[in-house]
Amino acid sequence: MLRAILSAAALTVLSSLALGCAPIDGDTLGDEDTDAVDDALTGPNGSVCKESGYNCKLRATGGNRVENAQENLWAVDDDEVVDGNGDYMGMNTRDHIEFNYGQTRRIGNKTYAFATSTSTSSAGWFPIGSIASEKTFRSRVGEVNAHGAGLKKMACYEIKNSHDASRELLKVVYDSKVGHERAGDYMPLVRKNGKRYANLAYNVPGFSLGGVAVDIFPAGTRFQRVDVPTNDGPPSIDIPLYKKDSAGRYRKKAGTMKFVYGYVVAKDGTRRNGWMAYESLKSSSGCK
Repeated sequence: MLRAILSAAALTVLSSLALGCAPIDGDTLGDEDTDAVDDALTGPNGSVCKESGYNCKLRATGGNRVENAQENLWAVDDDEVVDGNGDYMGMNTRDHIEFNYGQTRRIGNKTYAFATSTSTSSAGWFPIGSIASEKTFRSRVGEVNAHGAGLKKMACYEIKNSHDASRELLKVVYDSKVGHERAGDYMPLVRKNGKRYANLAYNVPGFSLGGVAVDIFPAGTRFQRVDVPTNDGPPSIDIPLYKKDSAGRYRKKAGTMKFVYGYVVAKDGTRRNGWMAYESLKSSSGCK
């Protein structure tokens, strides 16, 4: 599996150089190359998957963002950003933000889309009604949901209220040259409101699938792990991490990061499936 990961990572780097990707403040998961995917599987979560039928691209063709002619940046009015429970995280005051494809939720009496990065220094749910081109956005956002029906429950965990700062800036992509693609993107980091949150990802980074976030929850949130099938057998996927070498490039192996699959049940009862970094979790009880 390691050889496949390294191959995907190398393709990611070449594509990033060609596109000239630039970092954005906050959570910018989903910026890996999503065109160079070979030897793909088909599974419950999509038609282009790697290592597991639950580790897939958001869609078979196209990128991870809701697309428009303005480099996928949508003009918005100032409005709230909420987490996966619908709890207030802060106000977004940016004029333009990006949204991940296929991710909408009805929370309370509003419909929200998942913004990749906001002025709260975090990803989060933003009201679709405050997007300037709302009608066009609704016609393009699509709908993609991760699945988990029939998978056997394993241990119950919760999101930690801490993270390993020594690993935060390591990269999940070989020879990464952008500000994101960090191990910290998958850790419970402190946001602008002083609280810790961790991203729930649709797929695992390092496979040229995107490593894209589809929800965000605060520390203490229960995560029910499930027995997900993988090519290698264990119900988890390990990817290599990289630190700077003598030339100052992220090409030196620096351990691995394990991802496990499961679900969170939000306050309103909505079940959200996805991947989380194992080191961002601790044993708990009370999962639903």
